[in-house]
Amino acid sequence: MGHNASAATPLTSTVVADGFDRWSPPLHKDFENNAHNGRVGQTLVKETDSLRMWETHLQPGERIPVHRHVLDYTWIALTDGRARQHASDGSSREISYVRGQTRHFTFTEERHHLHDFRNIGDQVLSFLVVEMKEGANRPLPLTDGITDS
Repeated sequence: MGHNASAATPLTSTVVADGFDRWSPPLHKDFENNAHNGRVGQTLVKETDSLRMWETHLQPGERIPVHRHVLDYTWIALTDGRARQHASDGSSREISYVRGQTRHFTFTEERHHLHDFRNIGDQVLSFLVVEMKEGANRPLPLTDGITDS
């Protein structure tokens, strides 16, 4: 995964499982089907030659399918909330977010972060994600053939 270069508020994250423990067959299939899914948010708000800006508003229980980060990016939490994330290393973690919290990640050549994301709180969980296209890796193509398992 990339380097975490900015942290205004400490991120509360707890590993709740390792080694693919408690992963369902559909979750494994989602990782297989979406290993190169570049749609890192629900809605692509803006795309220019230098950036992509994504907006995500997840209702309680709602999930973003597996997606791959390859571009340097920053996320900004627009609301407080809690999420569960499964990552390609077989870990599952629960994360608490605070409105206004930000994180920035950079990726060296050929590095990536592959994960899903589910709102496990009882309120809407919202984010902005800004990807910078000028970096070590080429942007992934955005396709409509993403499978939500």
